[in-house]
Amino acid sequence: MKKIWFFIIFTAVLLSCSDNNRSNNNPNIPNYSISAYLDYNLPTYNNLRYVSNPVFVANYGAKGIIVMKTGEGTYTAFDAACPNQAFNSCTAMTIDGIYAVCSCDKSKYNLYTGLGDKEYPMKQYRVEVSGTVVHVYN
Repeated sequence: MKKIWFFIIFTAVLLSCSDNNRSNNNPNIPNYSISAYLDYNLPTYNNLRYVSNPVFVANYGAKGIIVMKTGEGTYTAFDAACPNQAFNSCTAMTIDGIYAVCSCDKSKYNLYTGLGDKEYPMKQYRVEVSGTVVHVYN
């Protein structure tokens, strides 16, 4: 009987583990495959050298991407589509300091966390840095 209880508890613990990644499922934003290489030696991406200076990059993701350096060697990247609005109802979000602002409802999302005051957070992408190149992908 002890073996059965041990097996049940072990299985429950094993199944309750997660990979600790934030879910990016959002019914309002389509899933597009992206792979953007941004060299911050180029004038267009020069703000990526400095903390809290986000850059908007068009033609990636659903409505463009917003990339920001958050610390020494760390970056965040989010889709510029409004996460809580129908995809075709709004233009890309605009940058206001360390916030992204939705053009439809004027809700703000923090570019460090992607969180706002609505149901869904911003759609986040993965970021790797190699030398002066910031690679944003999913």
